[in-house]
Amino acid sequence: MLEQYRTVRSSGSKEVVIRKSRFIGHVMPVENEEEALLFIEDLKKKHRDATHNCSAYVIGERDEIQRQSDDGEPSGTAGKPILEVIRNQGVKNVAIVVTRYFGGIMLGAGGLIRAYTDGAVLALEAGEVITRVLRREVFVEIEYTWLGKVENELRGRGIQTGETLFTDKVTLLCLPRNDEGDAFMAWITDLTQGQALVTEGRRIYYSEGD
Repeated sequence: MLEQYRTVRSSGSKEVVIRKSRFIGHVMPVENEEEALLFIEDLKKKHRDATHNCSAYVIGERDEIQRQSDDGEPSGTAGKPILEVIRNQGVKNVAIVVTRYFGGIMLGAGGLIRAYTDGAVLALEAGEVITRVLRREVFVEIEYTWLGKVENELRGRGIQTGETLFTDKVTLLCLPRNDEGDAFMAWITDLTQGQALVTEGRRIYYSEGD
């Protein structure tokens, strides 16, 4: 698993008018090719009256899956520039569709490339590019007498935390970066003089800042 990667937070769309043609950039975070294809087909149905619905997507830890479609535009003028925007922005697990409603003025190959590039950039802006960081779930069970000290130390070190469970003891969900997980567990054990019960959970991606 990657320690971190860039993607979009959510689906979104933005529109720009270029020489009377409407270009609408749509984006969706996707986990696999099936989701990407479903997103593209749904937009084609929604905008079935559009002149073109051009698309591209990049999926996989190492960008193993990369596809593009000009959807009737001259070869290389639509799908490729959309794909290049995804690559240049360094995002993955993302699908983009740029819908065009022809306005009556021919743009030429260069104009089309620029227009579809702009549409893809707008799509990423609408979806909000974020960094997803791989974190390790570490459950720390302590006596209530340790709670204040542990919480202060966690804040001081900037350790991200999740839900806290209060029973006969307190269980804190700590979320150190995956590559710092082992060091964190050693540190929390030392901090509590070995009195904490430290249990490792899943490795899971969280958006940076969440």
